[in-house]
Amino acid sequence: MGVNDDTLRELPGGPEAGRAARPARAGRGKRGGRGGSPAPGRPLEDPELYINRELSLLEFNRRVLAQARDLETPLLERLRFLSICSTNLDEFFEIRVSGLRQQLELEVAKPGPDGLSPLETLRRVGDVAHELVAEQYRVLREELLPALRAEGLHLMFRDEWTPRIRKWTKSYFLREVLPVLTPVGLDPAHPFPLIQNKSLNFVVTLQGKDAFGRSSRMAVVQAPRLLPRLIELPPEIADGEHQFVTLSSIMRAHAGELFPGMKVKGSYPFRVTRNSDLWIDEEEVDDLLRALKGQLPRRNYGEAVRLEVGDSCPEDVSNFLLEQFELQPGDLYRVDGPVNLHRLAMLYDLIDSPALKYPPFVPALPSGWSSAPDVFAAIREGDVLLHHPYDSFSPVVDLVRQAASDPDVLAIKLTLYRTGSTSTITDALIEASRNGKEVTTVVELRARFDEEANIDIATRLQDAGTRVVYGIVGYKAHAKMMLVVRREGDHVRRYVHLGTGNYHLKTARAYTDFGLLTCDEGLGEDVHNLFQQLTGLGKVGALNKLVQSPFKLHERILELIEQETRNAERGLPAAIRAKVNALIEPEVIRALYRASQAGVTIDLVVRGICSLRPGIPGVSDNIQVISSIGRFLEHSRVYHFRAGGEDVVYCSSADWMQRNLFHRVEAAFPIESKKAKKRILEEAFEVHLRDNTRTWELRGDGTYVRRTPDDADPFGAQAHLLATIASKS
Repeated sequence: MGVNDDTLRELPGGPEAGRAARPARAGRGKRGGRGGSPAPGRPLEDPELYINRELSLLEFNRRVLAQARDLETPLLERLRFLSICSTNLDEFFEIRVSGLRQQLELEVAKPGPDGLSPLETLRRVGDVAHELVAEQYRVLREELLPALRAEGLHLMFRDEWTPRIRKWTKSYFLREVLPVLTPVGLDPAHPFPLIQNKSLNFVVTLQGKDAFGRSSRMAVVQAPRLLPRLIELPPEIADGEHQFVTLSSIMRAHAGELFPGMKVKGSYPFRVTRNSDLWIDEEEVDDLLRALKGQLPRRNYGEAVRLEVGDSCPEDVSNFLLEQFELQPGDLYRVDGPVNLHRLAMLYDLIDSPALKYPPFVPALPSGWSSAPDVFAAIREGDVLLHHPYDSFSPVVDLVRQAASDPDVLAIKLTLYRTGSTSTITDALIEASRNGKEVTTVVELRARFDEEANIDIATRLQDAGTRVVYGIVGYKAHAKMMLVVRREGDHVRRYVHLGTGNYHLKTARAYTDFGLLTCDEGLGEDVHNLFQQLTGLGKVGALNKLVQSPFKLHERILELIEQETRNAERGLPAAIRAKVNALIEPEVIRALYRASQAGVTIDLVVRGICSLRPGIPGVSDNIQVISSIGRFLEHSRVYHFRAGGEDVVYCSSADWMQRNLFHRVEAAFPIESKKAKKRILEEAFEVHLRDNTRTWELRGDGTYVRRTPDDADPFGAQAHLLATIASKS
């Protein structure tokens, strides 16, 4: 995606270039890299060398959807992947599409590195998104629902209802649904109602007159969010063990009960997606928490960007809805199934069937770590490296809990970006404050879609006497770090946790992240200085070991890439490996292109967006880009540079994106022990590069090809790490 076939033909080597380059990867070029030769005549700013970020993001969702079709994945997990794809698309429209539309409206639109204007991007996004949505519903109808039915799980649509089911659903409607509905007949006294973002609604067409002689031909019914979207039929009604009906089907079937004496000609579900990006002028507000709290309700009523309707909705009705939301025909998505597709994920929690889900596992504890360890003694014995979810997150929780009650602990400082509405760590911080510790939390209120939870947590912490700050105006505090200051004898020691992921116990079981527990003096001093920046004022001083954005991280990455380039030019072994969620920063991409041209071997594990085109002869033929999609969300960020045999390795909270490198406070921390380096390089890179079951290779045309075992034995990175680190429950 991102360029058409004609453009591909103009690329060196044509559209097959990426495919043809892969088998030659094992060979080494004269300069220590993999084949290729410099193309000095081609400027690396050429837009054809960059993939559009929005189209790349849609390609990621295509890979997620592919998991819903994978017969090797447990059935209810496949349904969950379908729901994830739907939710991802919702956010894509709420943030990315709405952002492009705002650029056009404000006339600040300019092409990105790929050369596409926002208008052209919107056109291409619309084509791909319509195709992706249609494929979602095809997978649901033709693959998942029949497979669920074969397992005794039946989603009953109206044309399948027996007389007993119809009778029961009517009773349910009258008892549970009707009392909370407020139909709005459209007439001069009742204009079209304000519709909440992503809510389930119905437009009902009517015939006849009501008691007041009104002959409105249309009404709108909004389904309150408190009503369950899936309802399991009672055993005495169902023909099988698990039969479900949707709230949408029940409301459509019994819409006539809302309009007595009138004829319902049709009832059509619809859902509108709105701009959900919050904008706060931080320099103009006195209280960021209060300002954000005031803005949250507006998220439900931003500008409309997409309209979804059932495929049976007549054209005149859909046109009427488009007019109400000021949308164009291209913004309309007709769907063959529930318009709130993501709600089907409720089945996962409603069905207790272990055979249809991933098997449970028990995360590992560090060697010698007991159920009630002396955390401080364990860290003093040596750094503790954790790889979640294969390693337990409990050592991090243990550190906070013990620090909260330890009489020798003087202070605790911690950053909170996303932590969930309830948190053991938050409870421990509150306990620490009540125990007289000096507790400081840097709460990033602007963590998108977690603002409300973060506001609640910040309020709880403040009420408990904890010092709460919100970082620095204009820069999100995205670094993941904790500092515990403890008096030991006649000196004070700093204990530190640094991580690539958030202090969120639930995502620690679902996201892959690295974390480091250490009492290294240099790192302790650096983390102290970063907290001083976030809570106070002053110039940025030199750090011992950490590399920080927005000041030095971008510069350091370019410096390390350039070092590998020089080594390759001198005929020395040179290699770069990076594992990130996204790679779109143009200067970093150009530096990687130059390194490839010099013969540097480059392996990139990029989960989501990647604007770099691999496999372009003379430009990027020494670069391989893969994406791993599996049971866990790949979330860790690791950078590896061969550095003449020194193997410089950083873990970080930062992706290689403009926002992370220039507009956030991020931290990259070095991995220094040989043992820890070896483990990280194996688990972050080697296993993923070997994966032939859950890994996709990016081609030069922007599309991805899934690896298959062929004659090799099937090997999955996540399955391997589960088997070798964690244990089955």
